[in-house]
Amino acid sequence: MKFQRGLSLNVLMLGGMVLALASLLAMKALPPWIEYGNLMKAIKGTASDASLKDASVAKVREAFTRRADMDDVKSIVAADLEITKEGGELVISVKYEKKVPLFSNVSLLFDFEGSSSKQ
Repeated sequence: MKFQRGLSLNVLMLGGMVLALASLLAMKALPPWIEYGNLMKAIKGTASDASLKDASVAKVREAFTRRADMDDVKSIVAADLEITKEGGELVISVKYEKKVPLFSNVSLLFDFEGSSSKQ
């Protein structure tokens, strides 16, 4: 007696739908995370710049804007940063939300928070 092996059409269609949904989520969710990584790189680079140690807040924001432009950061502008000094060190913090529409009335909401402090 011979047995058939393989996938039925229903299983193949269901698997394709699951794969398509997972691909959609990955393609929509990955860019905000990449941008957050670029943002944190710009923040940490600005905070560790020795020439900005005694600079005014306006100069720090200007330096961040230059770094953010190079790293293609669009979600945050310099005015959204919280800039403080702790123990003589420059600390730059940010907190923001990013809403990514998926389809119809379904969206992903990301809460990002980061700081240049070494905690």
